[in-house]
Amino acid sequence: MTITHSRSHELFEAAQRVLPGGVNSPVRAFRGVGGSPLMIERGEGAYMWDADGNRYIDYVLSWGPLILGHAHPAVVAAITRQAARGTSYGAPTELETQLAEQVIAMMPGIEQIRFVNSGTEATMSALRLARAYTGRSKIIKFSGCYHGHADMLLVQAGSGVATLGLPDSPGVPASTTAHTLVAEYNDVAAIEALFAEHGSDIAGVIVEPIAANMGFVLPQPGYLQALRDLTRQHGALLIFDEVMTGFRVSPGGAQGAWGIDPDLTCLGKVIGGGLPVGAYAGKRAMMQTVAPAGPMYQAGTLSGNPLAMVAGLVTLQHIQQADWFNQIAKRTAALVAGMEQVASEASIPIQAGHAGTMFGFYFLKEAGQAITSYATARAYAHTERFARFFWAMIERGVYMAPSQFEAGFMSLAHSQEDIDMTLAAARAVLSEL
Repeated sequence: MTITHSRSHELFEAAQRVLPGGVNSPVRAFRGVGGSPLMIERGEGAYMWDADGNRYIDYVLSWGPLILGHAHPAVVAAITRQAARGTSYGAPTELETQLAEQVIAMMPGIEQIRFVNSGTEATMSALRLARAYTGRSKIIKFSGCYHGHADMLLVQAGSGVATLGLPDSPGVPASTTAHTLVAEYNDVAAIEALFAEHGSDIAGVIVEPIAANMGFVLPQPGYLQALRDLTRQHGALLIFDEVMTGFRVSPGGAQGAWGIDPDLTCLGKVIGGGLPVGAYAGKRAMMQTVAPAGPMYQAGTLSGNPLAMVAGLVTLQHIQQADWFNQIAKRTAALVAGMEQVASEASIPIQAGHAGTMFGFYFLKEAGQAITSYATARAYAHTERFARFFWAMIERGVYMAPSQFEAGFMSLAHSQEDIDMTLAAARAVLSEL
């Protein structure tokens, strides 16, 4: 069967006349794999359909939020009911309290939470809070970790920046990033050196517990605990950016899975059930610094939007039912094990990994290479082979992230049949590569 994308091409040409690059977020432009992006018309369960009517098994899931799958009936029903009552009030609602209570019950490191509209708002606000609470100026981030597009964080930011080959971003003054220190992910010695030099001026360390914006890189054993120990030793805050890992690595996020107690946590994606939302949260004493309880100002007209609150509530309630989360995690593990097997059969070196309902894999330039950081990802990832793999899988009805430097996601809606079809397609593709 030959899949055609003529309608997608027409729509993308029209989009480029009115949108920069034809998209509203860079990685959607498919620059990491070449060609034109698919224009999506609808999603249901584990599947998406493009403008030409082609169906795909979807492992992007809106970049993570859709842990129940597309258009889950309970989520749609909740949004529909709330929309009939109004889409936004600019005033407090009980829904905000209910979702906050749900998140706090699931996430071990959280005592209070502030809802915002995006992951970028969450990380930006958390870092402002860290500086306000400690009275210090500098923050540490990690090369290849992406924490949104706030100016001070666009330093070796991975993800879309890595895909597009941009070193950083024009329009960001040097003074804005002067207090941003950068270390290599999984390198404890690098963090120790930064604390030795700047310890009394470091407000916090922000980290993706799993580096999912340089592909999929798990923390080395003891690494996250080392960050926890170092920040406590030097009076800095440890900030977990769990926008991706929250409720996906485990129902309690990465902090639950690894038993780490961060000071602040950034959330997004799953807590909105597919609607725009973000949050920053943490210990009560720190969160009481946030206005109007304290002096650190942060606000948002649509923060705590009732549509996002009900979608998030339903989503979090569902993933706690029976053994549902474990079912999704088992399917994720099965997909990754299958990918390793078919790659081995084709003598194509890959590095694959998974945690909970997240996964990722790299095509390696040579067997035996190990990707543990942004530097090794840039050096060892075979991006050309991935691009060929991506388009060949599209031709077989499987939609993966259009970049070697992005993670993949599983949902409750994915069946064993979907996994079997995916692996059959991968086997055929890799045998041809």
